[in-house]
Formats: sequence, structure tokens, C-alpha cells
Amino acid sequence: MTLKHLSYQKTGYFSELMIDYLAEKEDLLPFFGRFPSIENFEEQFNEKRKSFSKKKRDVLVASLTKQYMGFEVSKLTQKNIDLLLNENTFTITTGHQLNLFTGPLYFLYKIISVINLSEQLNKKYTKQHFVPVYWMASEDHDFNEINFFNLFGKKINWDRESGGALGDLDTHGLDELLKTLKSLIAESENSKKLIDLFSNSYLKHDNLSDATRYLANQLFAEYGLVIVDGNHRALKDEFAPFVQKELIEKKSVTIINKTTDRLEAIAYKKQVHPREINLFYITKGVRERIIEEQGIYKINNTTLFFSKDEILLELKKFPERFSPNALLRPLYQEVLLPNLCYVGGGGELAYWFQLKDYFKSVEVTFPILLLRNSVLLVPQKISNKLEKIKVPIEALFLETCDLEKKHAQELSTVDIDFTSQRNCLQQQFKELYVLAKETDISFLGAVAAQEKKQLNGLDKLEKRLLKAEKRKLKDQIDRLTILQKYLFPEQKLQERTINFSEFYLDYGEKLIHHLKQEIEPLCHKFTILEL
Repeated sequence: MTLKHLSYQKTGYFSELMIDYLAEKEDLLPFFGRFPSIENFEEQFNEKRKSFSKKKRDVLVASLTKQYMGFEVSKLTQKNIDLLLNENTFTITTGHQLNLFTGPLYFLYKIISVINLSEQLNKKYTKQHFVPVYWMASEDHDFNEINFFNLFGKKINWDRESGGALGDLDTHGLDELLKTLKSLIAESENSKKLIDLFSNSYLKHDNLSDATRYLANQLFAEYGLVIVDGNHRALKDEFAPFVQKELIEKKSVTIINKTTDRLEAIAYKKQVHPREINLFYITKGVRERIIEEQGIYKINNTTLFFSKDEILLELKKFPERFSPNALLRPLYQEVLLPNLCYVGGGGELAYWFQLKDYFKSVEVTFPILLLRNSVLLVPQKISNKLEKIKVPIEALFLETCDLEKKHAQELSTVDIDFTSQRNCLQQQFKELYVLAKETDISFLGAVAAQEKKQLNGLDKLEKRLLKAEKRKLKDQIDRLTILQKYLFPEQKLQERTINFSEFYLDYGEKLIHHLKQEIEPLCHKFTILEL
């Protein structure tokens, strides 16, 4: 295996916000807490320890014990759950939707990032203990975001009706999807294991939460991963005081909007729009927004409504019926967990930046934010082909048109880069501008028009010559773009489209071990792993 790193900026796939965050740009400092360096974790756990009570630890461990009933728990995972009762135990957390069969590859990278960071911290701070946590987004309700995975360029889709929290969704119909999966893969030892993993996850569990817990547990239990389902009555009861504040005071929208305005003032886009009440109401088959109008709390798209006293009574009796939206879910997580660091993608971290001031207003410790590892997996056969045509893997991050142009110029025996001619022409026109000023200033417009015409002519000539050269070199260019399409499907990062099963079929259980060995969570660079 060969490991390379590339700066996120050079990939062209990451937002300016994330690039500036990793550079610790001064303008962004007010929007996050401590930067993710290993030295900063000491101050973080000292602060978190002061605010996280023994009662919360008791509730958390009791809830996890109930959630894991009926599941095989590894010794290390059980040890981590038990140690959560200790005031010196803290979590490193990532969250993810209940994507079918893990969804895209970055599901693995998120979890390996929290596992590896926890291990690093355990080595650095031996008097504390650090637990990797996967927070299942079981209360999400957007079925179309999670009901498929991609295999060999084909979308494997779970087509059915849905409603309410996705974690409660039964697994009906996945037996048919299993047949599709079997038809697409050749028989082998690894394919048998893959089929068994799918079957045992989805055909032997009644709902999507249990199926996802089983799947993640099978993949990562040996590393001590602890899986939390926030859609749990006892956990919701702990969060109830914050829900009440949101229902009655509605301060989050004002504070978050002010923070967001400040972000936008320094040219960063908002990721999430806060609502007046950032809560959903959940019952069987229903997860709908809570809307307050003239003192009446209505449940959107239903006939349900409550007075102020009635909704507070409902919260007291049924806290599990109140669900935070994307903006309040981070607060819920940080209230429930002795958490130090949240590991997420660029889009996720972008909305955390909107929340710093709100966390301060409700006196909850804001976590360290870590951009999850991003990885490009390059099979050996692809590496060999790139080496044969003398193209570095970094070149494939270019857009296809730019890659074709660059490759054509490198292959061509004719110099089709007119940069020097443009520079020469612009220099000549500088002299003409001087001459025009000295004779008649009204001629400046004519000189500018002529310069533009000449430069446009060079551009057109360059494009025509390049197009002709591309036709001559079509076979070589096509071979390269085929390799790019394989590694960057639809001009997207591989990790956002391909499912882990494509690589599992070749590498089996070694896939996870290889990734764990090479992923460095505090590297802050894009990882290219040639398998």
C-alpha cells in the first residue's frame, strides 16, 4: 500500500469555509472553540468535566444498556460503556444517517476517524479514558436520502412508503433488495460474507435502527465503538429543559440568526436556516414541525394542536415525542454525552459554526470540531495504468475538461499554450496605451478594443488547435478519462458515491483494517490510499 496526502485546497472539492478553518483564519476564530490539535484536548476535557453531572452519566449508561439488549457486545465496547460512569471518561463523537448498507464510503471514514482519535488520546492522556461514539440519526425523516446505495454504477434502491422517524421504519421489502445484491456480485468467500452481513443486518431485525446498530457493531465492535440512539425516552427526558426553553422562549432563532449574519458578513454562506421553533413532534408514522401561532402550538400537516399549558404537560408526560431538528440536534448530543469533539463533514461543520453563541447562551460546552478524514481508494490496477501513461494521481482531481486539456498539452509535440504570446501581446499594448495618452487620450478606447480583439483571436486559435490535437490524441485521452470516471464517478469524490461493498469484495475484512491503519484524524489533509 502507498499513502499520499494532498492539501484540501488543492483537491478543489472543499469549501472556502473549511479551507479557512483548517488554516485557523483569524476572522473565523469567534465561531468555533478550540482547534483540533492533540494539545487542546486537555483544556477541553477539564472544561467538560465541570459541567457534566454524575446523573447524566447514570442515565446515559442505563440507556445504552437497554439499547444493546439482544445484541452481541464486544468486550471493548462493554468496557467503554461501563467506563462512561467515570468522571474521567469522555467521548469522541460522529453522527450519520441510517443509510442503507452504510451508504457512501465516508460512513466508514467518519467512524474510523473517531476510533483512531480516541486511541491517540488514550495514549496521550493516560489518566483519562476516551470512547469512540457513533450517534445514529434515527429521528431523521427524509427517506429519499437514505434508501439506496451504489454498486458498480447501479443504484440499489429500497422502494416503499415511509413516514415518521426513520429509525422506527420496519425492514419490509429488503429481502427483495437482497436478491438484487446477489445478482450483481460473483460468488466468492468475500461475497458470501457480504451477503451474510446484509441478511443478518436487515432481515433479522425489525426496524432500521436495530439493523443499523447491528451492521455498525459487526464492522467496528472490535475497536470498542459505542452506538447511541438519541430517540430514547430517558435521554429525551434529560433534554426536556432545553426543549421547554425552545418552546416558550424561542431564543435560538434570534441568537443563531445573529451569528449567521456575522458569518455572512465575512462572505461565508449559511448552511441551515433556523426556524422560530427548531423542534419536531413525533408519533408513530409522523415527524412534523411544531409551529406556534397566537399561543397555539400546531403540529404541521396534522390536526393536532396544544395550548401552552397542554404542550408543556405533553413534554412532561411524553418527552420522547419531541425531536430536535438539524440545528438543535448538536445541542441534544452535547447535553447527553461527555463529549469533547465532534467529527463531521464540511457541510455538517458549517452549521456548527452557526451555533457557538447559542451554546454559550444555554451554558453548554461547545465541542472541538474536526473535519472528518476524506480518502480516495486507488486499486493497484488503476495505479499501474496511471503510472504507465505517466499521469500523477493528483491530476485526476481536475475537472474533466481541464484534465483533457492538460493531458493533450503534455502529449502533444506542438506547443499549444499561448500564454507567452498573450503576455507579449499585452506588453505591446501597454506601449500603445502610453502612445495614445501622449497623442490623443480619446484613442484609449480604440486601443482597448483592439487589445481585446487580438486576445480573443488568440483564445479562439488556441482552442481550435487544442481541439484538433485532442482528436489526434483521442485514444490516449479517453483512457485517462475512463480512469478518472472510475475514481471520481459523476465528477464527485469517490467517498460520496461508492459503497464499501465494491472494495469489500476484493479485500474482505482487511478493508477496515487497512483503513484504520492509515487514517490519521489530526492530519488535516486529504488521504490518497493506493491499495
